[in-house]
Amino acid sequence: MISIIVCDDQDIVRQGLKTILETDDEIRVTAMAEDGEDLLRKIESVGPPDLVLMDLKMPVVNGIQATRQIRSRYPKTKILVLTTYDDDQWIVDAIRSGASGYLLKDTPRIDLIDAIRGTLMGQTFVDPSVAGKMMAMAAGTMPRPMESSAPEIRPREKEILILIARGLSNADIAAELYLSEGTVRNYASALFSRIGVTDRTQAAIAALRYGIISLDDI
Repeated sequence: MISIIVCDDQDIVRQGLKTILETDDEIRVTAMAEDGEDLLRKIESVGPPDLVLMDLKMPVVNGIQATRQIRSRYPKTKILVLTTYDDDQWIVDAIRSGASGYLLKDTPRIDLIDAIRGTLMGQTFVDPSVAGKMMAMAAGTMPRPMESSAPEIRPREKEILILIARGLSNADIAAELYLSEGTVRNYASALFSRIGVTDRTQAAIAALRYGIISLDDI
């Protein structure tokens, strides 16, 4: 079973998410919290969950502050942000604080559940509508590598990198490029190794820094 705590200051949202998540037989919502302070109390009461579904703008202790505290106290617990805000600073602060992904509340149910499963497997999920902003800001903080160090990337690999940077899953990329999901997974694994990264977010940022893709592509 996947244990989840939902943290959101709106009761109707908490109840709605609980109903949606528990349509999956392998997901159990162990508690619901109305802000970060309440979240910490609930964790002390029921134990740390596998994942916290975290809103950002909440009273008392907001989602950024709560994320920092959870990551410090319970490093095995993943944080998946689910919010209405696509403001640049919220995105940056959430990722820097240790959130494993950033989704907007209009994310379809199936995509939300896929993101939960993927996050627990070590993947990073970012809503396509905010992916470009996040990549641009993250890339801007990294030292630019020497042009001679840029890996050779074939056209098909570049297409896959662009779609990764847009936040698409392997299944979505496979459908977009008329490939099997296994083929996309193999391409991604080989690309990560050649670029010298371990996950999708790092791959997209490195591709921007190397100039393999541009912000216009995203």
